[in-house]
Amino acid sequence: MLTSLAIVIFGSMLLEARRASRNERAQRARGGVEPENDVYPVMRVAYPAAFAAMLAEGFARGGAAPALLVAGAITFAAAKALKWWAIRSLGFSWTFRVIVVPGSPLVVTGPYRMLRHPNYVAVVGELIGVALMAGAEVAGPVATAVFGALLLRRIAVEEQTLGLTARRPPSASKREGRDGR
Repeated sequence: MLTSLAIVIFGSMLLEARRASRNERAQRARGGVEPENDVYPVMRVAYPAAFAAMLAEGFARGGAAPALLVAGAITFAAAKALKWWAIRSLGFSWTFRVIVVPGSPLVVTGPYRMLRHPNYVAVVGELIGVALMAGAEVAGPVATAVFGALLLRRIAVEEQTLGLTARRPPSASKREGRDGR
C-alpha cells in the first residue's frame, strides 16, 4: 500500500512540476518578475522530503490502521481536488515560483472567491492526508509544522509581490473585500 501511495505522491509531483515549469516560461515571456527573497529554494527540497520522511516512517511502523488510511485518503483526495481547482483557476499564472506579470489582475474566480491561498491550504491537506495514510505519527506533524512555517514565509513574499506588481480589478474590491482574493 505504501509503495502505491509513493507512486501517487511523487507521480503527481512530477505532473505538477511539468506544468509549473511550462507556466514559469510563459510568465517570464510575458514580463513576469520574481522576488529575490522567496523561500522556493528551500521548499523545492522540503516538500518532497516531507513526504519521503512520512513514507519512511510508515514503512518502519508497518503502515496505518484502516480507519486512518481511509481518513487520510479522503483528506488527500479532497486536498488534491482543491489544488487542481486552484491550478486551473490560475491557468498560466500557477507556478512553483512566485512570478507575477506587472499589471496583471488578481485572480478572483474558482476557489479564490472564498480563500486567499487555496493552493497552500491544499498542500497542508496533502501533508496531513499522507501522514494519516502512512501512519507517520512523528514525521507527519513535524513535516507539516516545518512546511507550514515555510508556507507562512512564502505567503508573505507572495502578498508583498502581488501588492507591488499586480493590480486588482476595480470590481473585485467591492465584491471580495480589500484584498480582492
